[in-house]
Amino acid sequence: MEQKPLTIYENMQLRGYSRRDFLKFASWLAAFIGIEASGVGNIVRAMENKPRLPVVWFHFQECTCCSESFIRSSHPIVSDIILDKISLDYTETLQAAAGKQAEEALNETMKKYRGEYLMLVEGSIPTDDDGIYCCIGGRSALDIVKEAASGAKAIVAWGSCASNGCIQSSKPNPTGATPIHKIISGVPIINVPGCPPIGEVMAGTIVHLLAFDRIPQLDGLGRPKAFYSRRVHDTCYRRPNYDAGLFVESFDDENAKRGYCLYKMGCRGPVTYNSCGVIKWNNGVSYPIQSGHGCIGCSEANFWDNGPFYQHLASFPGFGIETTADTIGVVVGAATVAGIAAHAVSTNIKKCKMINQAINDTNSSTEKEEVKK
Repeated sequence: MEQKPLTIYENMQLRGYSRRDFLKFASWLAAFIGIEASGVGNIVRAMENKPRLPVVWFHFQECTCCSESFIRSSHPIVSDIILDKISLDYTETLQAAAGKQAEEALNETMKKYRGEYLMLVEGSIPTDDDGIYCCIGGRSALDIVKEAASGAKAIVAWGSCASNGCIQSSKPNPTGATPIHKIISGVPIINVPGCPPIGEVMAGTIVHLLAFDRIPQLDGLGRPKAFYSRRVHDTCYRRPNYDAGLFVESFDDENAKRGYCLYKMGCRGPVTYNSCGVIKWNNGVSYPIQSGHGCIGCSEANFWDNGPFYQHLASFPGFGIETTADTIGVVVGAATVAGIAAHAVSTNIKKCKMINQAINDTNSSTEKEEVKK
């Protein structure tokens, strides 16, 4: 008789965790994924009764920075809980098995838990020339993804490579690099973009699936709203300097030393949706803007083709605060009021349209410069 799989709580007990530890962990999970205190009981019951979630984790066109970010999450949920409490049955990077044994583990999981396993994907999928640009075990990434997706309960696309193609799909895209959602349909897909995404964001996405057995609420681009509902600009500690017209003009000027706004240095914070300024990196110590470098918009599609990183974006129709960024210091009072009003309006503008317009404006500007030359 086949032994019944242990629940998450039973696994924790085997590792020496007390009931108190378990309840503290459940409370921490609720807070982390934005569940109010009254919902802690639901998490407790789910973890007491549900077995570990079988997981297969694939690597294709990528640099493995998503895995690196995930395993270096500062919270114990990753290193001490998640990797033990999910059943990580296959992953080219972290598994001990190799070759035939690794493929057997993958095939066994997909067969035994068909319709129940979670599929995690790092990297874009090359589609040109029959997918020959990325092969594992003699098979193309395209074939592997289609086979695994057919039996998956849900798919999580880790990082910008899997979510939107990232640098591999930037012009001229010689391999036909394609994000997961443009290849697979009929299966719930969660996009967790970033280059890489924050480890705690990755962990929180799995926690939601683990505790509630369903995907989290997503935005229009398939990203968890808990982590991608606000612009980096909205939570940036330099925002008051922006509103006051105080900008860094060069990375080594006095304004940079004073921590002024990095918009003029190309910061994409006003058009990038992520929680970098809230969760931060390295145990919540810092994030790129805090370290003195502007946001490059790595969680947004086409960020590699969206103009030079160190040149601020062209003005957006209806996005008035950007149109006054270069002159705001001249008429601080009026411009600040206009900026606040413009921000209120801009939050209702679809960011996809804004980004596309920015790309068109940048390309048009580049063409004009070439004509002048």
